[in-house]
Amino acid sequence: MAEKNIDNVQSLIRYNNPVLVVKHTDRKATGDALVQGDKSARQVSSTITETKKETEEILNTILPPKCWEEDGQLWTQTVSSTPATRQDVINLQEMLDTRLQQTQARETGICPVRRELFSQCFDEIIRQVTINCTERGFLLLRIRDEIAMSMEAYETLYCSSVAFGMRKALQAQEETEKLREKVKALETEKSALEELISDMKIKAEQSERRNAELRASEEKKSAEEVAFLKKTNAQLKAQLEGITAPKK
Repeated sequence: MAEKNIDNVQSLIRYNNPVLVVKHTDRKATGDALVQGDKSARQVSSTITETKKETEEILNTILPPKCWEEDGQLWTQTVSSTPATRQDVINLQEMLDTRLQQTQARETGICPVRRELFSQCFDEIIRQVTINCTERGFLLLRIRDEIAMSMEAYETLYCSSVAFGMRKALQAQEETEKLREKVKALETEKSALEELISDMKIKAEQSERRNAELRASEEKKSAEEVAFLKKTNAQLKAQLEGITAPKK
């Protein structure tokens, strides 16, 4: 089978070399490639054991192969079924630290880059454990899926809380604008009422002055009438006394 080397630095999971599945040329070439592929597959199948085949199937179930198309050719790449050594684990840790530094992942808080790197590291650990013990691999797979479900639930809750907070912020902003408009309207009404009060005070002062002038005029008029009546009374009294007085 044809093989093609690609750069695997972007993933912490150990993969086998990519394998050409279908070559899109002419029909004859395609048929030849498929026949050669079938012969190679039969040769490989005859050399591997049933246990290794079962392990590879389990690994492909846990970590599905990657497939892509490039230059009209279909490639596939499966995870490696080679057991890991102690040095491989040390190298994995060093690669993880290096990638964290290269990508400038955040040490704390929410960081998709850091999360992706640790997810790849955990998948690589699952691959290593599954080769030695299938049951442990499936148990770790359950743990990985449960963690993924929890993270999705937290993300959904976070997005919902952010959306809720945004809605509340917009509502508060709208309410603030309404309150500001109401305050402006009340201030305008207050200014109008103050002007009205000022006008009414001026009118009241004017009315008091007019009333005082009228009262003073009426009092003067009444005093003049009283004086006139007193004078007339005195004259009439004098005439009456002159008439009634005895003659000498």
